[in-house]
Formats: sequence, C-alpha cells, structure tokens
Amino acid sequence: MLPNHEFSPLGDSGVIVKLGDVIDQTTHEKVVTFSECLQKNPFPGMVEFVPGFTTVTVYYNPILLSDPGSDVIPYEHVLAILKKMSEQLPERYAREARLVEIPVCYGGSFGPDLEVVAQHNGITSEEVIAIHASAEYLVYMIGFAPGFPYLGGMDERLSTPRRSSPRLSIPMGSVGIGGSQTGIYSIESPGGWQIIGRTPQSLFQPDENSPSFLRSGDKIRFHPISEREYEERKKVSS
Repeated sequence: MLPNHEFSPLGDSGVIVKLGDVIDQTTHEKVVTFSECLQKNPFPGMVEFVPGFTTVTVYYNPILLSDPGSDVIPYEHVLAILKKMSEQLPERYAREARLVEIPVCYGGSFGPDLEVVAQHNGITSEEVIAIHASAEYLVYMIGFAPGFPYLGGMDERLSTPRRSSPRLSIPMGSVGIGGSQTGIYSIESPGGWQIIGRTPQSLFQPDENSPSFLRSGDKIRFHPISEREYEERKKVSS
C-alpha cells in the first residue's frame, strides 16, 4: 500500500480516505487520481465521493450492502474495496488538467478591499492586480459553497488576513483573498475574505449536468478586464 493512506469511518455510511498529511501537489495528485478511479470504477452501493485537500470521502448505502447471511458489516466491505483500490492506484492520473481563464474586474465597487490588501503588503493596488493575475492557480477542491474553488499557488506577497468582521452578503463572482489563499465566491453568501475584484463568469449552474464550472485538478489564470468589459460579458452570460 502506498504510504500515508489512512481510512476512518464517517457514521454508518461513509469512509474518509486520507491520502497525505500536507496540502501540496503530490497529495493533490493522489486525491485526484483516487477520485478518477472511483469515477471510472464505482462499486455497488456507492452513492458519491467528495475530494478534499488531503482526503476523499466516500459515501455508500449500507442497506444495499447488508447481507443477512454474512458477518461482514457494510463498512468492512467498503473498506476492503477502497484499500485494494489504493494499493493499485497509479502514480499519476491520466486526465489532463484544463487551463481555464477567468476574467476579473479588479477594484472599484467590485473590489472594495483591493487597497486593504495593497496597504497590508506595502505595495500599490496596481501591483496587487499584476501579481494576482500573473500566477497560475491549481484548483485543490470545490467546497464551502456550491462551485466555490479553493485555489493553491497565490504569491505570498498578497497574503492578507481575513476581515475581522465578515460581511453578511458577498456578491456572486467576487474574487477574494483569505490568508494565503485566493478564491471565487460562486454564489451570493456571507464571507470574511478580502474582496479585490469580481468575475462575470458563472461558476455554479444548478440546471447543468455538471453544475460546477471548475473541478478539482483544473488550473486557472485571472485576466484583468475593465468595468465596461465586465458589463458586456455579464449580459452575454445572463
């Protein structure tokens, strides 16, 4: 079995598979690879799986796996399947990462905390935009809210603490910085991240077969646009 693989029950219908101790590229590739294996080879009774930073949580229906003539409980049955899958896990996943460009209108009413980030790090607002838009980010996982991407790869020069008092409502599409991470609010929701801009790109479409625009393993780049471009693109996407 590959190192750093741990398994623990989550109630009577879930298993948490821990694939590493550190949030990094190596652990992320294991998470994506394991998820791909589950996607391609779902076992009878599996309901869904949820990738995280270092884990994949697998949910199953214990009723479908119950066998009155066997002493093996559903958890042990699923555990055996997942352990065998982890032993046969390929070193890298076959799926090529998508590179997605996200347009962002920085500052102004769309990015009320842009100057806060600049002042905290001793740089100008223009430098914040340039640094933020020059990096390539990895989508570690989707969480917090439907379609919300947790991104890795932000330059430490932009690291800024969350707001001491969270806002009750953050507009959909807002791009924020929280600590050493950056992310995009996929829906309108409360939040405490420093908001530096907004994208017209919709990240969550509940009526689609794949509601989340982004997925774990994607890579994204931010592309600065003007307020006029934002409004034009917003009209097209709405």
